[in-house]
Amino acid sequence: MTSRTALAPRLPSPLQEVRDDRFGRRGLRLVLKRDDLIHPDLVGNKWRKLVPNVEAAAGRPLVTFGGAYSNHLRATAAAGRILGLATTGVVRGQELADRPLNPSLARCAADGMRLHFVDRATYRRKTDPETLAAVLRAAGAEEAYVVPEGGSNSAAVHGCRALGAELRGFADVVGVACGTGGTLAGLAAGLAPGQRALGVPVLRGGFLADDVQALQERAFGGRTGSWSLDERFHFGGYARTTPALHAFAEDFEDRHGLPVERLYVAKLLYGLVALAQEGAFAGGTTVAAVITGRPFP
Repeated sequence: MTSRTALAPRLPSPLQEVRDDRFGRRGLRLVLKRDDLIHPDLVGNKWRKLVPNVEAAAGRPLVTFGGAYSNHLRATAAAGRILGLATTGVVRGQELADRPLNPSLARCAADGMRLHFVDRATYRRKTDPETLAAVLRAAGAEEAYVVPEGGSNSAAVHGCRALGAELRGFADVVGVACGTGGTLAGLAAGLAPGQRALGVPVLRGGFLADDVQALQERAFGGRTGSWSLDERFHFGGYARTTPALHAFAEDFEDRHGLPVERLYVAKLLYGLVALAQEGAFAGGTTVAAVITGRPFP
């Protein structure tokens, strides 16, 4: 049985049109690409990015990286449980080692993931070969297959290309929330000529354009597809929210019956509504929002 069969995805993920007057009165259509329905444990882009890496690991244990509330850590732990693979999660923040596990890390541990906490300075240097080797030794994961933070590497970018292919002919602009940039890099490559991808970074710092381009260069040999970023909707940075964002998400849930994940999806939807109100999309445009996750717990 292959990992794709064992992880039983629902693909292509459903496309759901929603009637929203903030778009309709400007002559726009809004459709939701329900990647949150692909798999109950490997939600959304996590399935698309992780499965190619699991296949590349060829049965070896997995080691990966994330913060205390990382969706990626939870998905990797779940994949390990389902497939019978050992997993290790390197967690940012040595100070967390002596505290009770939060619900996200507790889920990782319940799924069999060994947690190894490192100080934040070391975590920032985790891509340096010497630092990485030292972290893997300390974690007892020297023989493991390394999946980068957020799962974004060439394998993942190729996996996310299918997301763009599934949207060919169904939208003019496709919006996606971005953490490490792998989903946007693959999505843009899979879209047809004339379609464009719009990334909404959930981290501040203005570094993501270079990261997305680098991912595309490694995966495809150069910049591929039409894509851009709008850096205005991070609401203070990763894992940060505001009362205004929560109010927006609750209103969207009431309007459309969609549980709105706050750290990624809410920021994307907020950004698309703001852009529609600014007149950023020409009348007649169909805008697709990729729903990459759902609320946890």
